[in-house]
Amino acid sequence: MNACGDAAHFSADWLASREALDARSRSRCLTGLAAAWLAARPGVHRLVDLGSGSGSNLRFLAPRLPGPQRWRLVDHDDELLARAGRTRLHDAEGGRVAVGLERRDLTPVDDALLRDADLVVASALCDLVSRSWAEALVDGCAARGQALLITLTVDGDWAFLDAGGERVDSDEDIAVRTLVQAHQRRDKGLGVALGGQAPAVLAERLEAAGYRVVSVYSPWFVPRGEAATRLVAEALLDGWHSAALEQAPEQAERLARWHDARRAQLAAGELGLTVGHRDLFATPGAGATA
Repeated sequence: MNACGDAAHFSADWLASREALDARSRSRCLTGLAAAWLAARPGVHRLVDLGSGSGSNLRFLAPRLPGPQRWRLVDHDDELLARAGRTRLHDAEGGRVAVGLERRDLTPVDDALLRDADLVVASALCDLVSRSWAEALVDGCAARGQALLITLTVDGDWAFLDAGGERVDSDEDIAVRTLVQAHQRRDKGLGVALGGQAPAVLAERLEAAGYRVVSVYSPWFVPRGEAATRLVAEALLDGWHSAALEQAPEQAERLARWHDARRAQLAAGELGLTVGHRDLFATPGAGATA
């Protein structure tokens, strides 16, 4: 989940706290399509996980995909890679999964980054990257005939939920969300970030490169009063407040009132929340290089 540089650093605690929510939100359909695509290919299935963080993508996918599997986890963070390296997994047939670790930034998108892979995967990454980085990724994968499974890409939307699961969009919520969306487009270490535009940009670029693309809505839903995800909800709220404050420091007093009121409602179990994401699976066209 890490890109490169301090601006896009995520703590091990945050990654651990969101892993179960990620797992229940991801598209099982697209995981199944990826499994079927790999199963139709002979030999060892080679995967590279870009911005792998502590290995949550590996832990979710490996047991659901056919073997034999050989993974390469790429991240710039030594500590997170070390955590990922302690993971011991088996594939869908019970075979041991081979895992290699590679410490490097995600730029440039070159042969060294994409080498030795049938399937390129990334989770919670592509909203952090620039348009030029996304284009280089698609072009590089197309040249190599690689499929892509890109999951949990933020689409820019989020909202609080009432007791019935309906959106609660006050004027203040909308104003803060607009500031947060602008902040998501700041440079996170890979150029000016795509933010909520990422799912559409990726799909359009892949289709233009001859890929068959399936995209599925995969939002986070955090019901009100759910103890298991309360810390994630509070961390999200705090993050939205911090981002909005960076974007509009002159609105500090107004943003503090909004933050305090919404935090109290989350703590009291009066509100839940949702965060929009999309998952995408893309397979190369018949003319692609194998």
